[in-house]
Amino acid sequence: MDQLQIRTTEGPSILTLHLEGPLTLMTLFEFQDAVRKQQAKGLILDLGGVPYMDSAGLGAILGAYVSCQRNGRKFALAGVTRRVLTLLEVTKVDTLVPRFDTLEAAGTALAHGQG
Repeated sequence: MDQLQIRTTEGPSILTLHLEGPLTLMTLFEFQDAVRKQQAKGLILDLGGVPYMDSAGLGAILGAYVSCQRNGRKFALAGVTRRVLTLLEVTKVDTLVPRFDTLEAAGTALAHGQG
């Protein structure tokens, strides 16, 4: 079974969760716990290390996005891999959730009130 590793980086008001490994039904509980614990004004999910995700992983990302929206927090995806991007495009999630090519771009956007 593939494992999901989660590393966090905290900025002044933005928390970044760096994900390494697949985000699937088998690995999403740790991800959901990490998202629930965060209280920062902004959350960036660095998906550069996620080779693939299933519908449960996609649902978990949407849940994190909705939670941030509901609580007035900023949210962005960064570094999305090609395979994951295809899933986001097919499901039209790419039109809903703010996405940036790099962590730097995501951090700048969130710092300036976007996301």
